[in-house]
This record gives sequence, C-alpha cells and structure tokens, in this order.
Amino acid sequence: MGLEPEPGGLPPGYPKEYQREEVLRDGRRVFIRPILPGDAPELADAIRTADSDTLRRRFLGGAPRVTAALLAHLTVVDYVHRFALVAIDTVSGRGAGIARYEPAGEGVAEIAVVVRPEWRRVGLGTLLILVLAKAAAERGVHTFSASYLAENRPVAALVEDAGGLIRQVIEQGVAEFSLTLDGSQPATGPAGPDA
Repeated sequence: MGLEPEPGGLPPGYPKEYQREEVLRDGRRVFIRPILPGDAPELADAIRTADSDTLRRRFLGGAPRVTAALLAHLTVVDYVHRFALVAIDTVSGRGAGIARYEPAGEGVAEIAVVVRPEWRRVGLGTLLILVLAKAAAERGVHTFSASYLAENRPVAALVEDAGGLIRQVIEQGVAEFSLTLDGSQPATGPAGPDA
C-alpha cells in the first residue's frame, strides 16, 4: 500500500477528497485514503498473517480462503455503494487498518473495520469509522449495521460510545447493531476506543 496513489492510475470515481494525514492519540501518523486495486497484495498478506484472535473477531470464525476473486471483491469498489478506506503508517508505508461498507438494503450499509494489533487503542478504528460515515452519508447511506462477537470488548465499547444505535445480542454470542448516521458530523473527532 503506497501512501499517495499515482494520479494516472486512479480508478473511475476515485474520491481524492478522502485522502488525509492524521495524528493519532499516541503521536503516530497515518495516511488515510480510499482503497485501490493495487492494495490487493498487502491485503492478502495481512489476511494470511493475521493472528487467530483478529481473524476470529473480524470473520466471526476463521479466515476466508484468499483468492483472486476475494481480493478483487475487497479492493475493487465503486466508491458509492461499496466504499473502503485504508490507513497507512506514514513511516513504514505498511497498512495499519481498513474500514469498509457494503450495501445491506435501501440506505443501509454493513460496515467492517480491522486494525492491526499494534495500532489498536489509539483511536484509529474510531477515526476510520468517522471518515467512512461521512462518505456514506454523502452517498445516501443513513444507517450502518454490523455483527460482532459480543465478547469483543473494544468493538462493544465503540458501539456503546457511538450513540443513536440499537444493539441486540442474538444467538450464540453474536451481537448486532445499527447506527443512524449524521451527515453533518466532521470526518475527524475525538478518538475513542477501537477494534
């Protein structure tokens, strides 16, 4: 994952306005930008090398089989109905986190966020969700929804702090939430707990 994408190699509709450098609570910097198809190799490596706890939390079980079709689905988006952001360490150039939404109904999108363990608890997950929510609201999405393991305390804390949500624990320890988006909120804000 490179920091700034090459201008000539941007996909149609690439929203440059979501490129930004941010400082996290611990002083580290990340560059946030919309995902690109060229991010596939690093994303594949991240899935293959993720620790079992991260995989269990993200996929509610084991990791999916990494295929060209899966990587294309994850990295080729239209930036309207399907949108994803990556956060890149400005020092190493390596990915630190990713957040995405996928359509789940009229005006509703399902979100997913993954932050590398060494980047957790510094506000990165919260920041990614705030920027993603701004993009979603500008594209007609009014509600985010997601499922997560009820035991996943960082995500549960993030959900609790989000406000405007309905949370329901469903069978076998899986929790579900929905969050009404407020398009007037800024894309940055105080960093809270994150996954």
